[in-house]
Amino acid sequence: MRNLTILVFLIFLAGCTNFKWKQEEEIPRQEVISLDSEQVDLMKEYEKGTYGYDAGFLKKYAEPVELKNGDSRLMLSLKYQGRVMTSTSNGMGGKSYGWINHDLIESGEVLKQFNPVGGEERFWLGPEGGQFSLFFEPKSSFKLENWNTPACLDTEPFDVFLATDSIAVFLKSMQVKNYSDFQFDFKLTRRVELMGKGQIETKLGITLPGNVKTVGYESINELQNIGQEAWKKETGLLSVWLLGMFPSSPSLTMIFPYKANVKSDYIVKDDYFGKIPDDRLEVDDGMIYFKGDGQQRGKIGIPPRRAEPVFGSYDSENNVLTLVKCDIPDDQADYVNSSWEEHQKNPYEGDVINAYNDGPSESGEQWGSYYELESSSPALALDPNESAEYKQSIFHFEGKEEELDAVCRQVFNVPLNEIKSVFGARPSL
Repeated sequence: MRNLTILVFLIFLAGCTNFKWKQEEEIPRQEVISLDSEQVDLMKEYEKGTYGYDAGFLKKYAEPVELKNGDSRLMLSLKYQGRVMTSTSNGMGGKSYGWINHDLIESGEVLKQFNPVGGEERFWLGPEGGQFSLFFEPKSSFKLENWNTPACLDTEPFDVFLATDSIAVFLKSMQVKNYSDFQFDFKLTRRVELMGKGQIETKLGITLPGNVKTVGYESINELQNIGQEAWKKETGLLSVWLLGMFPSSPSLTMIFPYKANVKSDYIVKDDYFGKIPDDRLEVDDGMIYFKGDGQQRGKIGIPPRRAEPVFGSYDSENNVLTLVKCDIPDDQADYVNSSWEEHQKNPYEGDVINAYNDGPSESGEQWGSYYELESSSPALALDPNESAEYKQSIFHFEGKEEELDAVCRQVFNVPLNEIKSVFGARPSL
């Protein structure tokens, strides 16, 4: 009865496009409908790398909320800002698709600049660099030692509003200040919904082969300006920035289709952390490929005029195809610029899609072997009490190569053999 009541309320909430919070209300932290309270030690029952192991680990350390539909399961964390920590398409014994920093979480250590706990979709805000940066204090120099993640995006927990088997809603009041000393006061509603097979097919416009295992979910992130001042270009704007960390592998290639028939200053920005070598990044006619082996740091960005809304990765070693679908408006929207410059000439000519491959730092240290797929909303110019939302969906497909090839051809019009051969893998189909 409780789940039915909550579900009815969620449907009502989803239909109320003008739903707003009262600014003076303090929303209490709600009871979490979480993992089954079985006595089994999941970390002993399942191997590391499985969803069951990570479910047990997160239950111990991360205040998890689980969404489930048959073998499709999804784990979120209140402690870590309502982020999606991991998911699976094959039940407790299936692969865990999100990268999780087990060592850091288990240690309980809180790092000063950024806590890379992992997770396959986290909520952040942009821009990262420039005169409107949220990651550098006013008047500080743009050096790595001065870079800090705002606490509300890194160490402060979110509140859960409601949760059912398929939907979780998180709320958080936030306050951030940019490099130009402008303060943003806003409230976030973050809603994550686990999809069924039919919803996945509809969302991507595909037909799934019968034996492919899949999990998919959508996040809807709404910001409401609850401050007294309008957000204007002159003082800086915010963007919703969604980042996903996934386990890398020697055979993993990231895939980014782009519009080849338009003009822009660049097709792909490839020098965020130094120029990416040609043997790790390839730009073909209409397609960008980026190596995701977790062996060398590098970041790319794709501008909105070039970007296509669906991108992803293929891991031929583990037979996993991952797709991300983001909102890209048809009009020429402004995007915040995250380049690390103290004063940007064009602060609203940023990228809509980014990707990162991790690797050892100059000192040889490395958090773990992972890669990131990222997307951003347009810059948000909001008047007091005005709201805007940004949606992103993530999908994982697992199965035989010929079955995943059928999915890849429908989405990208490219065979998996072509993707595998980009960085030297031997075709097998």
